[in-house]
Amino acid sequence: MHDNCARPGEESDWRHKIIAPVNIHHLELFYHVAKHGGISEAVRRMPYGIQQPAVSGQILKLEEDLGLKLFQRRPFALTPAGRELFEFVEPFFGRVEETGTRLRGEASERLRLAGPSAVLRDHLPSLLEQYRRAFPRLRLSLHVANQAAAESMLRKQQIDLAIIELEGRPAGLRCRALLKLPLYLLVPQSRRLRSASELWKADEIADPLISLPANETITKLFREGLRDLSINWPTSVEVSALDLIPAFVRAGFGIGLSVLAPGEKAPGKIRRVALPNFPPLVIAALWQGKLSEVAEGFLEIIKTHSRELQSA
Repeated sequence: MHDNCARPGEESDWRHKIIAPVNIHHLELFYHVAKHGGISEAVRRMPYGIQQPAVSGQILKLEEDLGLKLFQRRPFALTPAGRELFEFVEPFFGRVEETGTRLRGEASERLRLAGPSAVLRDHLPSLLEQYRRAFPRLRLSLHVANQAAAESMLRKQQIDLAIIELEGRPAGLRCRALLKLPLYLLVPQSRRLRSASELWKADEIADPLISLPANETITKLFREGLRDLSINWPTSVEVSALDLIPAFVRAGFGIGLSVLAPGEKAPGKIRRVALPNFPPLVIAALWQGKLSEVAEGFLEIIKTHSRELQSA
């Protein structure tokens, strides 16, 4: 007669053996078999399709890995070890669907964005306020990041969407250019400079240059344009933010490097001098794979906002 009783200590043997590698899918199949009272019933009621022979084979493999009999087939009955194993795995597998539903619901109301501080500060608040009307329970997460940092966060799935100053097309990510902002020089009204070519004609540029640090995208683009002209013009006054540059230009510290935002007027007592043939600053959206509904909707708002700015 087949003995369904556990050997002394059998109930705890599987806990020791499960420390060894056990296929998590086999445990999931066992959970469904134990929950529904047999293999055939489990196959009919499981949330995904699988053939009965496959379930039987994988349950046998689980029993082989554990060195234990987990249930009697006909009539179905869990062994003491099977009952203990079911009590162990049930809290996890029993809540997978519920947890997945809850997480999907939370994700549908979550928007994680990254971008330069100027973009987050000057453009996103009004757009997000408009978007929040459609998603009143919207939860926001904002991160200051350049392109390299944003790419890393996207690949680690730490953010949904990035609005960045584009330095080069990223590999493996989706990219949409939003705005192209031309570079300009800011000069005091008293400085009789009508075109940048007047500077390039000189053997050495005497005017001090006021610009952002060398690692900023605007400065990199400017240096690229200077290299094409074989011009050397080192920075004399380095500032951490674009909005500081006009103040130093007005105070007579030199000529400033900036960009022309759509609709932006020249600061008082300052003139703009164009930089033809210099690469523009490109503002772009980056994302990975398929966007969530909330992220895709916000991207459409950003695209519309960008078109409006470009045509202003």
